[in-house]
Order: sequence, then C-alpha cells, then structure tokens
Amino acid sequence: MLSYWDLLLLILPVFAIVAIGVVLRRVHWVEGAAEASMIRIVISLCMPCLIFESVVGNPAMREAGNVVLPPLVGFGTTVVSIVAGYHFGRLIGLTVGNGLRTFALSAGLANYGYLPLPIMGSMFGADSRGVLLIHNMGVEAALWTVGVLVLSGASWREGGKRLLSPIVLALFVSVTVNLLGWGGHLPAWFIEIVHSLAVVAIPLGLVMTGVNLANHLGEPRALFEPRVSLGAMVLRLGLLPLFFLALARWLPCSLELKRVIVVQGAMPSAVIPIIIAQHYGGRPLTAVQIVLGTTALAIVLTPLWLSAGLAWVGV
Repeated sequence: MLSYWDLLLLILPVFAIVAIGVVLRRVHWVEGAAEASMIRIVISLCMPCLIFESVVGNPAMREAGNVVLPPLVGFGTTVVSIVAGYHFGRLIGLTVGNGLRTFALSAGLANYGYLPLPIMGSMFGADSRGVLLIHNMGVEAALWTVGVLVLSGASWREGGKRLLSPIVLALFVSVTVNLLGWGGHLPAWFIEIVHSLAVVAIPLGLVMTGVNLANHLGEPRALFEPRVSLGAMVLRLGLLPLFFLALARWLPCSLELKRVIVVQGAMPSAVIPIIIAQHYGGRPLTAVQIVLGTTALAIVLTPLWLSAGLAWVGV
C-alpha cells in the first residue's frame, strides 16, 4: 500500500502540468483561437484515441460487470452529488439567482478526466483507465441532463444533444471492438497512429486545463469568497468522499470499479462547470471560486483520502 507521501509525490506532477498551462496562458503563448483549437484537438481527437487504446484489448473490459455497472455508478454518484450540492448550498445561505445552481453543479461534479486518468494509470496500471472511461459515460450523461437542468432549467432534450460527442462515440466503438475481439485484427500502422495521439491526450489536456483556469485569474481578490469557497471545500473534499468510500466498500462490484470509486471520491471539482455556467446563464465566478479552492486543497487532501480510502475499502 502506498503511503501518504508516495501518493503526494504521485499527484504533484499532475498539478504541476496544470500550473504550466497557467503560465503558458499568462505569457500569451496560448490564447484566443489557438486555445479553442487545441481544446478541440484534445477532446475530438486525442481523447478518443486514448479511449480506444485503453479499452480495446483490455481483458478487464470483457467482463460484464466492468461494462454495464460503471456507467450506472457514474450517473448515480454524479446525480447524488449534484443534489447534495444543491441542498448544502441552501444550508450555507445561497439562493437561486445568487449562485445556488452553479454551486450545486460545480461542487457536486468531481473531476472525472484529466486528474483521475493519470492517477489511475500510475497507481494501478494503464488497463485501469478503461473502467474509469466507461464510468465516465454515466458522468457525462448526468452532467448534460440533470446537471444542465439544475443549472439553467434547460430541457432534457437540449442537454441530451450534448451526449452525441466524439468521446461517447469512441467509447461505443471501442467497447464493441473489444467485446467482439476484433482488436487483434487491426493493422499495426493503425495501432501506432492511435497510440501516438493517445499518449499526448493527458498531458495536453492538463496543460489546457491550466490555460482555461488562467483566463479567470485577472482579479485575485474575487477568486475567494468565504461562503462559496469554504462551503465547496467542506462538501467536495470533506463530506462527499465519505459517501464514495462507503459505496466502494459495500457495493458488490469488481475490484477495478471499486478503485475508480475511491479515486473519484478524492477528486476536487471539475473545470467544465465554468464553461457550462458561461453558456447556460449561471455564475462563472462562483464556479471559478469552487474549482480553484477545491483544487488547491486537493493537493493536500487527495493523497490523504486515497491512502485512507484504499486501505479501508481493501483495494
């Protein structure tokens, strides 16, 4: 079992790459159209290749329990967390029109991509990322339906359209190819191309996460609001991890899925609510306060939750 300090050293490079992205944006190396284009390349090309490489040929992904249950867990835990965020936000005095809806989504949605992916790979090997990516199908479904509905009151249909993305398509194709055993028949040149694009997905995604965060650092005094920032820290990295660890311990599921649940419970808030709040009439500054606060605290608390959680759950 890895110690707290081992886990801290494991996650520090992840946050360091995010910090590099912040610096690149501040020195104007990445901005404007270049930023939008690079994000599109990561999401529409590199991430689908990473998904394909992580799923196809992965023996863990041939088990029904690692194909059917993970998306259900991803959807269920995300909905529960968003609802908990809504009620916790009311408890600390937030109201609709004053950041409550944005708080619910931002504090409730754990980082499910660029932070847990390298952590899972470093701790449990590359094959472990496949179950996380399948789990994330459920997270995406919850985000673009329940999450968007909570934030803006938009229709289920409007959120559902967002599910038709390159990432979801890549997951569907990858699972199908893997279950049918077609991976071994793919030409070597195709596998090499996919691998070459897959290996840059995580580092480039982390860099662009930092670039996106840097866009909101212009007014340092506005980045911390005690009620919002501290409330999100308590919920995201204090209370919700207990729910995730209890689920990981007592849910009858595979070892791989238990590990995914433990890691997800230790994550800070995801960055994407900042963008969603801008698009759907939420409060982007509230989302920024939550993301920055929980991410900073996660540098210290994530290794603690991982160490304690993995030991308690026994995975």
